[in-house]
Formats: sequence, structure tokens, C-alpha cells
Amino acid sequence: MDYQMIHTCIRVMDLEKSEKFYQQAFGFTISRKKDFPEYKFTLSYMSAPGSPFELELTYNYDQQQPYELGNGYSHLAVGVKDLEGSHTRHQELGLNPKPLKGLAGGAPKFYFVEDPDGYLVEVVRV
Repeated sequence: MDYQMIHTCIRVMDLEKSEKFYQQAFGFTISRKKDFPEYKFTLSYMSAPGSPFELELTYNYDQQQPYELGNGYSHLAVGVKDLEGSHTRHQELGLNPKPLKGLAGGAPKFYFVEDPDGYLVEVVRV
């Protein structure tokens, strides 16, 4: 049996702010959006150009406090060919990317940027 990754979900406090972040930072577009006012939540599915995998942003109308992200080192990851150019672009957008890093002190291969809700996104050289 073959399985295919189709989406991952994160809960957000400000849907428009989160959509804007993923649009600006990574060029994601809104694939589809579903609003359920009777149940007080909205789902916004975003994807990278040419990728079937989606990021589901869940906005609950009544959430007052930021979500607890836990103490695990969870993150999303996106790939880019020009890592240094991407890092510079994220700096210019005011997204405060973390420094470029390599594994075990090796050449730079990745960095992290934080979304409006504190979720980390790893940007990896592909």
C-alpha cells in the first residue's frame, strides 16, 4: 500500500496575517478556503507553486490565547536552491531569519524563520 502526504495543519491566531506571511515568505498561494461560521472556524489551504502538498491553516473564531506549541523541536521545512539569496530576501522582508547553519559545523545548508504564531519553518538548500 502506498501513502502520499497531502497536508499538515497548524492553528493560527490571525488568519490574514498568517496567510500573508506564507505568501510573502515562500510564495504560497491559497488553494482553497472553507468557512464554517456555524462551528466558528475557517480552514485555509495553502500550497507552493507546483506542489500538491498543502499547509492547512486553521483559525478558530473564539481562540483568545496563543496556542501552546510544546517543547518538542517541531517545524515545517521548505527547499530552495539559492539558500543565501533566500536568507537575504527574508532579512529584507523583516522576517528576522535565524543565521545560516550547517550540520556539525559544516557548510551552510539551512536556516529557520518563525511565522506569526511561533511555528518554525526550516529553509533547506536543495
